[in-house]
Formats: sequence, C-alpha cells, structure tokens
Amino acid sequence: MKIRRITAHQVDLPLHEGTYAWSGDKAVSVFDSTVVCIETDTGITGVGEVCPLGPAYLPSYPDGVRTGLRTLAPTLLGMDPTQLGPLNRAMDHALKGHPYVKSPIDMACWDILGQATGQSVSTLLGGRHGEDFPLYRAISQAPAEMMAERVAGYRAEGYRRFQLKVGGEPDEDVERIHAVAAVLRPGDILVADANTGWLTHQALRVARAVRDLDVYIEQPCRTYEECLTVRRHIDQPFVLDESMDALEQVVRGWGDGAMDVVNVKISKLGGLTRAREVRDLCVSLGIAMTIEDSWGGDVTTAAIAHLAHSTPPELLFTATDFNSYVTVTVADGAPRRERGRLAAPTRPGLGITTRSDVLGPPVLDVR
Repeated sequence: MKIRRITAHQVDLPLHEGTYAWSGDKAVSVFDSTVVCIETDTGITGVGEVCPLGPAYLPSYPDGVRTGLRTLAPTLLGMDPTQLGPLNRAMDHALKGHPYVKSPIDMACWDILGQATGQSVSTLLGGRHGEDFPLYRAISQAPAEMMAERVAGYRAEGYRRFQLKVGGEPDEDVERIHAVAAVLRPGDILVADANTGWLTHQALRVARAVRDLDVYIEQPCRTYEECLTVRRHIDQPFVLDESMDALEQVVRGWGDGAMDVVNVKISKLGGLTRAREVRDLCVSLGIAMTIEDSWGGDVTTAAIAHLAHSTPPELLFTATDFNSYVTVTVADGAPRRERGRLAAPTRPGLGITTRSDVLGPPVLDVR
C-alpha cells in the first residue's frame, strides 16, 4: 500500500457558547481546524485533524499547520501508511519539530491501518476497556456566578468532572473555585486549571485559600520548574499539562514527583503514535491521565475516544468530547456524549466518514 494523495481542508468551528476564554485574557470564538485526508493506491482513505487553541496557547497556530503540510506532505508520497514507525521517522527527518503539523498525518495513517486490517483504532492501540468512559467539561473563564451556573447546567446533563478555567486575578479565582465547589455533589471532580496563568506566589495564595476544598490544581505556572515549586508547597493533587510535551518530560516529572495526573494532548506530542508511547509509559508508572487534544471537532474527538477507550479505566482520569462544544459536524459516525460519558466507534479505523459538503475544496492538494 502506498500514499498517492494528501489533501488538507480548512474548517471553521464556531462554539455553542459563543466564546471560550482562559488565562491571560485569551479567548476564541471560532476555531480554525485543519482536516487532512490521505488517499492510498488501494482505495482506502484515512482522515486526521488538528486544531490549535489559537496562536497564543502552545507553540502552534492554524496557519502553521497548512504551511508545515506544504513542506511535509510531498516527502510522504509513495510511503506505506501502515508502517507507522518508519513514517514517523520520515516526518521527523523532513521537518524538525512542529509535532502538531505531523499529528493529523499520523492520525490519518492509524485510520488507514484500521480499515486495512478490519480493526478499530482502539483495538490497535491495545484493546477496548469497558462500554464507555467519563468526560470532563471545560468551563470557560467568566464571573464566579456564571461559571457556577454553567457547572450546574452541565452537571444536570450528566457530567461529573469539571475543568474550571482560572489563572486570572487570584482573589477572583478563589471566588470562582468556591462558587463552583458549592454546586457540586459527592463524587464530582473539580480541577482548577490556570493554563500557566499564575506567577508562583499567586498560585500559592490561591491554593492555600482553597485548601478546605476538594480541588485539583492544574498547570499553575508557565514553566515546569515553577510548577514543581508550587507542587512542593501545597497539599492538593496536581495536574501537569502544557509542560508535558514529550516522553522525556513525563519521565522527568515522574522522577521529581511533580504530578499526580498528566494531560496527554495528541497534537502536542505529534499524533497517536507518540501519544500512545506516553500513555503506555504512564500506565507502566501508574500515572493517571486525561486524554485530550488542544481542540478539534468530530475527527479529533474520534481519535481521543479510541485512545481513551484503550486506556485502563483506573488510570484514565478523564477525557473530552470537543465535538459537543462546536456547532459544525464534519463527519458522520463520530462518537457523541451520553450523560457525560463517551464510547469509541467500533467500526474499522476511526470509524467515521467525513462530509465533503462541509469540508469543501482542499486548501492543499499534493499528489
């Protein structure tokens, strides 16, 4: 089997809530996603997606995806997409760094491998655990009362895990955390996610002000070293996200006792192949994980679902369903939430079929 054509499609993904806001006064109302289709000489086509959270979150941005693909895609023509190890080595040789550019290609090749072998991606990633798995709901940064109302609404829909966007002025963040905690019930999980927004002294102030609550603290500061300092001075369980961008960082974090939970973002690591490597390491080390990505629609949600469903339940802290946040459907057969839980498709590959009427003509066509 050989790759004979690679196309990329730009898709706007507006939000149901209108705007998604997080630390540093950053906000997005329409996400700029890139869907990649890889055609083979056997007639099988695989699909992948990458959707950076704007240009100011991680070192990635939407236009960078398409620019990087223009460099990368021509070097992959004629390669066997089912040989994921050699293919990833070829991508690293052709384009140093920029893992988010490689992610949709790797994802599409897993889709092809699944279709070629008649197996779902979750089976290929290690096997399906249980019937479904729990989701978290990210709560966009807003005044405390509004955030509490949103949590109560999503709780009524079945969610039991909430990622509260903080990382603003410390006193306001303390108010946000207390307001949301007041509407939760036993068994619910609350994560205060600062998205690198606090300085060290601010993170310590907030953590100490909410020490009476059952709350996780997530990525309070920009650097790993700052986060480690905070970790060593507080009692709450600790999540690392933005600073965990490679297998080596996870090893370092485990050795330092820097976290209790790691967020595994597919595109941050370069695709499902590298995300699986990190997932399997965390399983071996006993580190709980949130399986997710920077953002996305139906294709990304399907990939998340397959990786999450193939993760041992006791180590799957939670996962996310980005397609429920946006108003555009780009694929039929994508997984849909049910009472705050999700299940990966059982059909071969990612188990989805993209909608050509939504994708429109390609912005990149390499053959």
